[in-house]
Amino acid sequence: MRRGDAAARAARALVGARFRLHGRDPATGLDCVGVAAAALGCPAPADYAMRTGDADRAAMALAAAGLGRVAHGAPGDVVLMRSGPGQLHLAVLTDSGMIHADASLRRVVERPGAPPWPVIGAWRGEKEG
Repeated sequence: MRRGDAAARAARALVGARFRLHGRDPATGLDCVGVAAAALGCPAPADYAMRTGDADRAAMALAAAGLGRVAHGAPGDVVLMRSGPGQLHLAVLTDSGMIHADASLRRVVERPGAPPWPVIGAWRGEKEG
């Protein structure tokens, strides 16, 4: 089994968890960073603001967590998107869409289809091919 498949399955298990800014525990709530960290089993930074347009800093944080940038995302990869002016967002790709912490719905959801926001890049665990 490809590690990405396991990460996508782990992300899918988080669907329904409530949203909480800087949340790291599915029992108490997750934000998009918490979803990505839990799905991939990697560390999550705590020193970030909800609003930031600094994609380079986000890319450095993904690399520091042990993820490598890839040309094209696949299930289990993390995508960094620009979800609005001055706002970045992470999601975990699945075979049918993406899983992310939706602040407006106040929970982790699976959204079918392509990401609805411009994708800045995709990252995967370094041990994957």
